[in-house]
Amino acid sequence: MQNDHRWIAPVPQPEPEVLVVYALTREFHREVEQREAFEQYCQWYRNTAEQNRRELHKLRQDVNVFGWFCRGRR
Repeated sequence: MQNDHRWIAPVPQPEPEVLVVYALTREFHREVEQREAFEQYCQWYRNTAEQNRRELHKLRQDVNVFGWFCRGRR
């Protein structure tokens, strides 16, 4: 029982350079994901703003029915 631990080999430590490369790669991929998400958000915002401008233009051209009812009360 005393010598049971002699058969367990120590796990070799990873190279520090490998960890640095991994960290840089992960950071790069995170940056790419964030930029793509931001670009998608910007595209959605531009599309929504354009749609709102079209709807506002259309509403301004509509007949103001509500104004007909309010004119007599002043």
